[in-house]
Amino acid sequence: MYNAIFSKFSKKNILVIGDIILDRYIQGSVSRISPEAPVPVVLENKSFYTPGGAANVALNLKGLGAHVTLVGRIGTDAEGKILKQQLTKKKLNTKGVFMDSRLPTIYKTRVIAQRQQVVRIDREEVQRPGKKDILEKLRRFIEKNIETYDAAIISDYGKGLITPELVGFVCGLFRAKKKIVTVDPKVEHFGYYQGVTAITPNLKEAENAIRNIKITSRSPKTLDIHTDKLGNSRDINLAGTKLLNYLELDALLITLGERGMRLFEKGKKPLAIKTVAREVYDVTGAGDAVISAFTLSLAAGATKRQAAEIANFAGGIVIGKMGAVAVTKSEILQVIKERHP
Repeated sequence: MYNAIFSKFSKKNILVIGDIILDRYIQGSVSRISPEAPVPVVLENKSFYTPGGAANVALNLKGLGAHVTLVGRIGTDAEGKILKQQLTKKKLNTKGVFMDSRLPTIYKTRVIAQRQQVVRIDREEVQRPGKKDILEKLRRFIEKNIETYDAAIISDYGKGLITPELVGFVCGLFRAKKKIVTVDPKVEHFGYYQGVTAITPNLKEAENAIRNIKITSRSPKTLDIHTDKLGNSRDINLAGTKLLNYLELDALLITLGERGMRLFEKGKKPLAIKTVAREVYDVTGAGDAVISAFTLSLAAGATKRQAAEIANFAGGIVIGKMGAVAVTKSEILQVIKERHP
């Protein structure tokens, strides 16, 4: 069933636009508590850099065999140079990555000991780009190359790049060409996403969406959901159906951690998909794997149910690893083979 879909992955070119982040991992061990404060002392064994945020979505797509074009901005600082080197090292197409001297590169440091994340340190300055500089360069680049893309993923980490204007531009351009646009919504920007093909929030993000839409919406439409606490299947099904209709989506895929996923489609009953995770080590990067596999599968001709099942395999693999690690097509095929020998 899946082989025909996977065989088309290498023929697809996916645009990824969003907040590009430099991730640094420090790995070590803990054997004592600091005498200076009640915190663990981590003895560093190794450290490394890797592209994160929207770049990790691009790496997942590359691992699945697709052609990828990454579009976004990074700073001109030392971290920006490291990030550019890492993108080149990973053989990602960086023609759509623009340098912005006004903002520092978004930079996250994770300290890990005994396979547990001890602390995360973030450095960022959130600011919208001016309409006539970086944003205009992004728009021109996408418009110039629109015919080469089969689908677009908007990876919104809430760092300032993704604005209603940019989402409207991308959505209008791609939907006019009858191409797929999906969004991985990390923040309360759900009002931006009306009319995209699909979004893939986790449960907390779906709850935040309900709360945010009720507070900020200026639309004459109302979101008829009476609670933003989705504690049981009935509430999840009702909220998912209402969000699907309110945002005028073709599909909504809510990830539920150990409870799997719930897929909502126009005119169909909600579909529960059981998790395939063997053991949960770290949920970092799971959303990136899900949106990548889901979008690429749709672009390859999968039904939304098939795409959700493949995305479920991808997410289950990633949360069994430490850190934001890209999933590969061979790993998914191995899991499918084990479950359907």
